[in-house]
Amino acid sequence: MQLYGEKRSRREVEARVGQLGQIGGVRRMTLTEGKSAGVEIIEVRTGAGLAFEVTPSKGMDISLAQLWGVPLSWQSPNGDVHPGHYDADGTNWLRTASGGLLMTCGLSHAGSPSVDESGSYGLHGRAHHTPASLVSVREEWVDDERIWGVSGVVEETAMFGSKLRLTRELTGKLGDNRIVISDRVENVGFQPASHMMLYHFNFGYPLLGEHTEIVLPAADREVRESGAPAMDGISDMTDVLARAARWETPDASIAETVYYHQLRNEAIDADGMAQATIANPSFPTGGVLGPVSVTLRWSADTLPLLVQWRMPGAGEHVLGLEPANCRVEGRAAEQRYGGPFMLQPGESTTYKLELIVG
Repeated sequence: MQLYGEKRSRREVEARVGQLGQIGGVRRMTLTEGKSAGVEIIEVRTGAGLAFEVTPSKGMDISLAQLWGVPLSWQSPNGDVHPGHYDADGTNWLRTASGGLLMTCGLSHAGSPSVDESGSYGLHGRAHHTPASLVSVREEWVDDERIWGVSGVVEETAMFGSKLRLTRELTGKLGDNRIVISDRVENVGFQPASHMMLYHFNFGYPLLGEHTEIVLPAADREVRESGAPAMDGISDMTDVLARAARWETPDASIAETVYYHQLRNEAIDADGMAQATIANPSFPTGGVLGPVSVTLRWSADTLPLLVQWRMPGAGEHVLGLEPANCRVEGRAAEQRYGGPFMLQPGESTTYKLELIVG
């Protein structure tokens, strides 16, 4: 195990602590106050500075994430609202969305509210507000590495409707600031089912600062039409990319912008993964400013589109990097682009994502 800059064996680590929780590990707890009352939190500390909160009550998503006690994620003004307060109509998702490092958008629908022949769908679908079942945690030694894991199952079903099951496992090891997310979505019904999936990663202050650089993958790029008012003065795609790759001070008057980055072949590595990186040369840890980067990697075959939500507003001061299998105009609009993606009865698809902090 690599720990605090030194290579240690299992017995060397155990000799130096009374209990491994002194260094890091997994801990379960329940929130008790206000609209968050009853929300379960699974806290993971890597022992290398990264700590984050998995929320089984909200789709096995990730709320607050910190590096050495300094936030990496953006938290919404709602907090970790219990899913019992969720209202699926229209854009009411915004009243109970937690922000945090990850909000899963799906499973039947992601993006703007829409209506098609199968029914009415609210903003970003139900996954983020669906409690998980079969939740489990594990910590175990594998040779000299201490492995941790958190898993659960999220089901989106309806009588006479689609029946989708998400099985999620988050894994990593002590001494390593890396989160691996392995997802499998299966159509457990007996009719074909539409499946839209978007991983809404949310980054905030102080990772986002005036000197932060956003390194995006090679892609064909466009700006979502509804974000056009925020693009005043931008004349070509070179300017679009320049704005997408930088950050700025909070501006209460600014409008959100959504970019689509359709991955090119050269963006995909030998493992079939694409990546984007947020780099801050002056991130504060321990009272000292120094370089920190956060790299998001994802399986490009099943998530061929990176949606970028740029919102350097006041309060809503957040950058969303969102690997997806769909756009965000909604289910009805997705048909114009040959979608939505369909899962046949008994068919499944898998997603792999990694978050690396260093």
